[in-house]
Amino acid sequence: MYKITASDLDGTLLASNHRILPYTKKVLNDLHEQGKEFVFATGRHHIDVAQMREEIGIPAFMITSNGAQIHNADNEVVFQQNLPSKIVSALIKLLKDDKNLKINIYRNDDWLVNTIDDEETCVKNHFPHSLFDTNNPPVENVVKIFLIHKEKDHEKLAKWETQLNEQFSGQIHVTFSSYLCLEIMDAGVSKGHALKEVAKLKGYQLEDCIAFGDGMNDAEMLSMAGKGVLMGTAHYKVKEVLPNIELIGNSDDESVAHYLVDKLLDDA
Repeated sequence: MYKITASDLDGTLLASNHRILPYTKKVLNDLHEQGKEFVFATGRHHIDVAQMREEIGIPAFMITSNGAQIHNADNEVVFQQNLPSKIVSALIKLLKDDKNLKINIYRNDDWLVNTIDDEETCVKNHFPHSLFDTNNPPVENVVKIFLIHKEKDHEKLAKWETQLNEQFSGQIHVTFSSYLCLEIMDAGVSKGHALKEVAKLKGYQLEDCIAFGDGMNDAEMLSMAGKGVLMGTAHYKVKEVLPNIELIGNSDDESVAHYLVDKLLDDA
């Protein structure tokens, strides 16, 4: 039986309104009461996730910024892998000339953006952001940069994905967290590698973990865990990368919670 459950948030554990629904909240509390570990594994900022963890009311590790940070149940940083400052500087210098890009930076407790407008961000209900100057960007303690195209154009983001992988080969990890959100972390950063670290800290191994997700940024975690489960609503590219993975329903039906009740929770 799996000792650790790790789950992505948006499109997976959260409903389409980006909230934890009551049944899911109950199941996660039942999981905790039965002595089973739960881990949040998301691209979101740690402040967002800490607020959600408090709402649910369980002590849980948090894998955030796609694995660049890990916080324990006491909200202490137990792992952090920043983008090198010279890489951050080079990235911003390259990206700032595309006026259709909204450049986002996660740094320490801050969410920084190069422009503030009414465009949709990658996730709703985020904590407040502030402006940074692309001509003098912050380069220290940056865990993640992510890009949104103002015209909601996936293909243009995909071209940036190709260019960044070619230009910074071996120096960064580039992945889509959603169809319209391209994310950049340091090389070697992923939710899967972070989950391996969490399992080690708790005295387990990856085969003791079950993981749920729906995005390309979940692929490593789903393939590295002892059991990976993919949302049926996942983008086709994720399904192509993980052709043999088990598929379940959608987040509005609280499919992760129902799966945990059916497969992992002991009978009351």
